[in-house]
Amino acid sequence: MSSSLERYQDRLERYSGRVGKYADRHPHLIDLAVVLALMGCVSLGSSLTMPGAAPPDHRTAGTALMGVSCLALLRYRSHPRTAVVVTGVCTVIAVVLGYLVTPLLLAPIMAALYWLAMLTDPKTTRVFGVATTVAVTAAAVFTDSMDELSLLLRTIGPFFWLMLPLAAGNMTRLRRAYLQAVQARAEHAERTREEEARLRVTEERMRIARELHDVVAHHLALANAQAGTAAHLVLTRPEQTKKILTDLTGTTSSALRELKATLGLLRQNDDPAADPLEPAPGLARLPELVASCESAGLTVTVTTEGEPRPLSPGADLTAFRIVQEALTNVTKHAGSQFARVRLVYSGSRLVITVSDDGPASAPPPATAPGRGFGVLGMRERAHSIGGELRLGPRPEGGFEVTTALPLIPEA
Repeated sequence: MSSSLERYQDRLERYSGRVGKYADRHPHLIDLAVVLALMGCVSLGSSLTMPGAAPPDHRTAGTALMGVSCLALLRYRSHPRTAVVVTGVCTVIAVVLGYLVTPLLLAPIMAALYWLAMLTDPKTTRVFGVATTVAVTAAAVFTDSMDELSLLLRTIGPFFWLMLPLAAGNMTRLRRAYLQAVQARAEHAERTREEEARLRVTEERMRIARELHDVVAHHLALANAQAGTAAHLVLTRPEQTKKILTDLTGTTSSALRELKATLGLLRQNDDPAADPLEPAPGLARLPELVASCESAGLTVTVTTEGEPRPLSPGADLTAFRIVQEALTNVTKHAGSQFARVRLVYSGSRLVITVSDDGPASAPPPATAPGRGFGVLGMRERAHSIGGELRLGPRPEGGFEVTTALPLIPEA
């Protein structure tokens, strides 16, 4: 029994869907069919009379009036108010001429009121609906064709039949508005998801671009400095040249490891059996960074003030990358052989200062043509974790980069 009912419901939904699609493609044919059906109802309703009563003498006039009221419904989509007025006037005249007030006779005005409530705003529906209902009810009360009925029945009958399409049309309008609102919310949610996905992709792309820039720029700058120093000392100091070339091998190996780890982010998946990626660097690798800079001819002094406290993984990586980029800029642009890194743990912030003693006239790295990505990356890294970054020439000469990063709050 349940399977038969389900098949019947599926068949009914399929047929109703086909009818709906056909009505959307051919609305005028549907309107014409509805008008013809209403004409049939009016023809049948105009022939009904009270028991023992004679039909009205104005059959031709009544038929013409009902025909005009039905034809006016062909324009209900574009002129619903006009359709209500025309059908209402024709119905009132027909009732006054002596036609019996029945649902069949009221079919055109009921259809017009339904479409009025469905297509217009509530205020318009109330104004036209009340006026039409009062006019038709008054005509039914004072007509001679319904003298055999009580005043209560002559009043309630037209009022009920005209209120019914108004209520149905209003429910249809509300249901359509609800469905449109649901569809709009769904489209907005889909659009928001797409925008959020694009934003996440952009942020991830920028993050990987910063990582690649820091890794490639730092190690290539060191490798270039080490290779230049080795070429300069190859004839006069072969032992030192050999040490520099050994350090150059370590620099390139470190660059390949970090580059592999960074590119591994693009291939990372949720497979638990996949090879783990190299841990992100942090301030724990600062001695290794200092050693690589010294092999390129840059002497770096690191001082720490305050009690060292832990940083979050993001802040630890940011601190290391900012120091790395600042030392890389010293190697490439400052023309100085000495740099200082100062770590100050104060309150809830870690203040990192990287300075050099280069010429006072040396321009900041970000002002050189095509060399602004390092400074931009440092600023983006600091701001992404709630930190600050300041950089510029020192009054006594050289250049200084200062950043303040948040520490993990103590328990």
